[in-house]
Amino acid sequence: MQIGLSRRAVMGAALLLAAGMSAAVPGPAAAADPAPTTVTVNARAGLATVPDTALGVNDAIWDAELGTTAVSDLLGAAGAQMIRYPGGSYADIYHWRDHTAPGGYVAPNTDFDTFMGSVRRINAQPMIIANYGTGTAEEAADWVRYANVTKGYGAKYWTIGNENYGNGHYGSEWEADNHADKSPRAYAEGVVAFAAAMKAVDPTIKIGAVLTTPGNWPDGIVGSGDAGTWNQVVLSVAGPSIDFVDLHWYPGGGTAAESLTKTNQIDDIMFLTRQQIARHAGTGATARIKVSFTELNVGVGQNTQPGALFLADAYSSLLDNGVFTVQWWNVHNGIGTVSTVAGQTDYGDFGLLSSGGCQTGGTVCEPAMNTPFAPYHALSVMKSFIRTGDQLVRAGTADPLVSAHAARRPNGDLAVLLINKDPDNARPVAIQYSGWSPAAGAPAVTSFRNGDPAPSTAPAGTAAAQTLPPYSLTLLVLHPSSTTTGAPGAPGQPTLTATTGTTATIAWPAASAGGSPIAKYEVYRQNGTISEQLGETPGTSLQVHNLNPGTRYTVNVITRDAAGRVSWSSPPLTFTTGTPATSTCTVRFTDVTDWGNGYVGNLDITNTGPYPINGWTLTFTWPTAWQSISGSWNGNWTQTGRDVKVTNADTNGALAAGGGATSTGFVGAYNGPNVLPTAFRLNGTLCTTTA
Repeated sequence: MQIGLSRRAVMGAALLLAAGMSAAVPGPAAAADPAPTTVTVNARAGLATVPDTALGVNDAIWDAELGTTAVSDLLGAAGAQMIRYPGGSYADIYHWRDHTAPGGYVAPNTDFDTFMGSVRRINAQPMIIANYGTGTAEEAADWVRYANVTKGYGAKYWTIGNENYGNGHYGSEWEADNHADKSPRAYAEGVVAFAAAMKAVDPTIKIGAVLTTPGNWPDGIVGSGDAGTWNQVVLSVAGPSIDFVDLHWYPGGGTAAESLTKTNQIDDIMFLTRQQIARHAGTGATARIKVSFTELNVGVGQNTQPGALFLADAYSSLLDNGVFTVQWWNVHNGIGTVSTVAGQTDYGDFGLLSSGGCQTGGTVCEPAMNTPFAPYHALSVMKSFIRTGDQLVRAGTADPLVSAHAARRPNGDLAVLLINKDPDNARPVAIQYSGWSPAAGAPAVTSFRNGDPAPSTAPAGTAAAQTLPPYSLTLLVLHPSSTTTGAPGAPGQPTLTATTGTTATIAWPAASAGGSPIAKYEVYRQNGTISEQLGETPGTSLQVHNLNPGTRYTVNVITRDAAGRVSWSSPPLTFTTGTPATSTCTVRFTDVTDWGNGYVGNLDITNTGPYPINGWTLTFTWPTAWQSISGSWNGNWTQTGRDVKVTNADTNGALAAGGGATSTGFVGAYNGPNVLPTAFRLNGTLCTTTA
């Protein structure tokens, strides 16, 4: 759902209680200290490598502070590596040649050259939005020529439009679009034309197309006359012409606590996004098309501690998943609905920095212009946490109020970021390490707590034990207990060359030898934070057996040499196993009609075996915790947790041998990315799933 129209219109127009107790009065027995939360950091469960565009922000032509030295210095100090321009929905009304945005406000000193001056002062990279809504391919090509030929700016990343699915085609309309045809096919064909014109000027640039974020409106909806959803059509038409896709995420939440749970959806958002790219964007698209998140903000507490905790957790999780840039909305935004969140005044301001404005009537005013809000300080903690070239590694806890992320640095150091989402209570943590050992002594710990004016750094605790203050970010930067020289290089990116329901064949580029010859490669599955070895080989491919059908796997490969030294982890490979090619039953699962948070689902069940079935039970498991059944027919449906069971109705229990078939259906509900199940069992037998 697009939430930014009124927000952007506004910002365009204006920039425990310590109870004393007498010693004579007996109090309650002291509560036992809480058991520490176990944090596991697995340095060999490699995730993505940090790019030089990772930490991003948005800037806008209605922000009069856009090009000032004060703002540039603040963004540079916080570690901004990529800045997006000219600002959200304004991009589709903005004309760069004369620096106008008909129907919108353009602040003085916010033209493209001023923006680029700021970007270059902090050694960042620009992300530029070409005007699809009211512009032309020729206008965009001229912008590329001016930027990269005339001025030599080397602007590499260009997105075609902004939230163009909000042009009225699906009902809601906030994005300008002068085209008579507002369908996803028309947009996709426009992207193809823009890309051709722009790359004719500079073939080195990267072109992005706008997609909807899985689980967010209008994901799943097929518009009138369309061949598929927005993402399906855009990828199928424009896939061969683009280099990345552009997603936005405002996950909402009625409370700060609910908002902070939304980061749990990121793995599935990224899984579905990459699945859509693989299915619809053409040959080689998975490796070629990258993913960006160019607008992001929290549902509650935008400029207080929930915003800071959400920023750190969401940026880390998205970068874990290989997103090449994550960009906060916004640098400045303006005062909104004022409230109190965790004892702090929240101005409802989506900016990193204060705009210094007041509510109508002047009853409540923000701090002085450019005062950093809490998410700004979280961005500066992210700068200390990750550096270009670090490899993010798996870290986690079983405590829903404590998140953990980790990064392994080329010099052998390990950075661990811990997030306490409990607003009231400190959380002691016990940190365990796998594949890496910390040096003794108190580490340098950077902490940003609720109400702090800025993060602070000092020695504290140990590498194995820390206490996390309520509502805080805690960063440990640790040195290894010893260094290893002569270790072999890591294998290259693994690929899946074949898979069935229970086997997968994985291949990878060979590693470089270190001080001794390479002895073998070992393949590990990431099972949470635990690495489970699936096999080993002296070659560069391995067939893995005994896998579970319809299951998502993430695997890494490491190199081991003749002296027993091991490499860093390869990049991760994520894949889903299929179902048997032949079985005594088949199931076809169809998402018939989708409306963005629910759908009509249908299952066609066929008995392909040699014996008749008299009475059947079908079982499957939802891939996520936010999927459920809200109605059904032609069967008796029950759900326990994520497990679903369907038994036959009185009229369809008999399935003849060799092709007897029936169908059953349901109304499904979801409030996150809707990953569909792929493995079904009929009377305990795993069926073949058909398309």
